[in-house]
Formats: sequence, C-alpha cells, structure tokens
Amino acid sequence: MPTPKFSKGTPITDEDRAEIIRLHGERKGRNEIARITQRSLRTVSLVCAEAGLEFDVTMTEDATRHRVAQLAERRAILAEALQSDAERLTEAMWQPGKVYSFGGRDNTYSERDVDEPPAADKRNLMAAANVAIEKSLKLVPPRDDDGTEQVGSLLTSLYDKLRDRHGDG
Repeated sequence: MPTPKFSKGTPITDEDRAEIIRLHGERKGRNEIARITQRSLRTVSLVCAEAGLEFDVTMTEDATRHRVAQLAERRAILAEALQSDAERLTEAMWQPGKVYSFGGRDNTYSERDVDEPPAADKRNLMAAANVAIEKSLKLVPPRDDDGTEQVGSLLTSLYDKLRDRHGDG
C-alpha cells in the first residue's frame, strides 16, 4: 500500500492508520478522531479516504439546515423591525412637531410648534424610510408580486419630487 503524502510533522505509522480506521468504525467523527489521535483533519481524511471510508455527514447537514433556518428567522425579525421603522418615519411626516434653531450674534435658541415638519425634514424622513424599506426587502425578498416593489418605487418617486421641489438643504 503506497504511503500517502502528508504534511510536515510526525510520520504516520501503520498503528496510527489502524487507530484512525478503528475510531472511524466506532462512528466517531473526523474532528473527534483528529483530537484523539493528535493528527490533523487532513491526515484523518486522507487515511480514511485511502481505506475507502466515508464520514456520516447527516448530523452536519441537519445542523447546517437548522442554522440556516435560524438565520432566516433572524433576518425576518430584522426585516419586520425595519418595516416598522419605515412606517413610523412616514407617519412622522404628517405629525405636529417642533422646529428650533440656534443663531445670531448671541447664539440664541428659538423654537416653535408646527402642524407638520418642514419640507426638508419631510425629505429626510422619506429618505430614511426608503432606506429602511430597501434593507427590509433585501433581508426578506417578496416571494411573489405583492406590490412591495411598487411601494418602493412610489417612495423613491416621492423623495425625488420633494428634493426637486425643495432642494437638498
């Protein structure tokens, strides 16, 4: 049997090979065999491949599927939070508020109540809502044409019109 080419380190012996194969027969995983025999994962893989042995990856596949599902759930939760943020931001465009300024030679503060935010503030609210919606849709893309693309397009259009009408500042 030809000796496989292993990386630098202690040469592998027939006893090492036998131990790796024995541990594989006990249904131990690659990582556990490597830890027990103090050999690299690559060495364990090469010895097992040379002997025609494979590792059961069912548990790894199940764990991977579970982790992917967990991440999908977390993305959905974050997307929902971003959607809620966008809704609050667009509602704020039409709510009473307070405008204030600092200025003058004495750097005085002044404020006044308004029925709704000034145009520049509305534009900023709309831009922030647009970003939240776009990020939400990237986290959890719609499964079918449920109108969300049109909503995003509408928000972009509204933002552009506000910017055109009132400028950038």
